[in-house]
Amino acid sequence: MDKLVSAKKTKEIVNKHGFKFSKSLGQNFLIDENILYSIVHGSNVTKEDTVIEVGPGIGTLTQVLCEEAKRVVAIEIDKTLIPILGETLGDKDNIDIVNEDVLKVDVHTLLRDLKVEGSIKLIANLPYYITTPIVMKFLEEKVPVKGITVMIQKEVADRMRASAGTKEYGALSVAVQYYCEPHIITKVPRSVFIPQPKVESTVINLEVLEKPRVQVRDEKLLFKIVRAAFGKRRKTLLNALSNSGLNFEKDFIREALERAEIDPKRRGETLSIDEFAKLADAFII
Repeated sequence: MDKLVSAKKTKEIVNKHGFKFSKSLGQNFLIDENILYSIVHGSNVTKEDTVIEVGPGIGTLTQVLCEEAKRVVAIEIDKTLIPILGETLGDKDNIDIVNEDVLKVDVHTLLRDLKVEGSIKLIANLPYYITTPIVMKFLEEKVPVKGITVMIQKEVADRMRASAGTKEYGALSVAVQYYCEPHIITKVPRSVFIPQPKVESTVINLEVLEKPRVQVRDEKLLFKIVRAAFGKRRKTLLNALSNSGLNFEKDFIREALERAEIDPKRRGETLSIDEFAKLADAFII
């Protein structure tokens, strides 16, 4: 099969199969070879890796991943794309095509059933509304991936790598950086897709850390505190945490802040990940 990464070839495949782009699934197919190889090389894919690709579409990126990786597991929710993938990837012997909703799949069981072993990386070019839930699913469920590379809305990429004290910094920043070291690979203009999306995109690589960036006694409590702190950004930490459903008395929260040596008048957006960890541990006495 010829390379799919061109407007002409993509339209040819789409028209041949009578494929209709789904707005609800946010389907946009990449047609720029430079961006394609930026994703692959920025992901540091090698012949030692099994790549989980979520949202392969017609197989444009999948083609190249099959050439660069040991094995590819492509998870596609749209059943109308499965026969197309069977055709475009028919000459590949290192591909498994799975017709499932990745958010509903037990990824650990899937990998075990497919006998996937060794180094694993996740790559996804997805609708923006679903990318963050998928990233967090893989991180929170401790799927053993070494890296995650996703194409996302530029503003979301900025939030993932934001530092404390900036307007972009939020709960997503803390969650991603708790598990990963984020790196921007490239910016992506709207013109390199069929059909064109309404926003500019960014490809970001999340290098998964061998262990979380900070050690805490209760990880779930940490993220409850983080969400509460950013849930009311304009309030002081004391007030934000006291009115958040954390189920701690205001005096106890004040004492926890004192134990963590954090001024209760500060706002959540000023706390580093280390300070959030210190605060979470101060809630446990």
